[in-house]
Amino acid sequence: MARRPIAFVTAAVLLVEAPAIVGLNAVMAKFVEVQSMSLDGLDPDHMVTGTWALGIGSGVALLFCALAALVTGIRDRRPGRLGRGLLIGCAVVHGLLGAVAAALVGWTAFAVLMAVVALVVLTLVMYDKEPGAPAPVKAPEPAEA
Repeated sequence: MARRPIAFVTAAVLLVEAPAIVGLNAVMAKFVEVQSMSLDGLDPDHMVTGTWALGIGSGVALLFCALAALVTGIRDRRPGRLGRGLLIGCAVVHGLLGAVAAALVGWTAFAVLMAVVALVVLTLVMYDKEPGAPAPVKAPEPAEA
């Protein structure tokens, strides 16, 4: 079955994406700092600090999602409640970012983000049921008279 490789590829993609997100936010923070940009009179130093905090927080969240996918692949079992929550949140955020990217960046960025969504969702769906788990028992149908 292809579920272990899918989980490992998902973990690898998220591990690559984490430093890329931090780097992107670092570039944005540098632009804000150099140009002394402000938003409605907000101190530019606060904008730089907020951009760095968002980048580092997003990178750490992606690392946790990658760890959940990696543990899923290693154990070859579905993720626990926390792991499923992380991966579902990751898929939702990537879906929203994909919608924004289609409008602002272009269709290539949209396609990349949707590929990540597909990997995360496949990781969740492929491990939907435990192997060897008993099938749900149906209630007996009433006999007709």
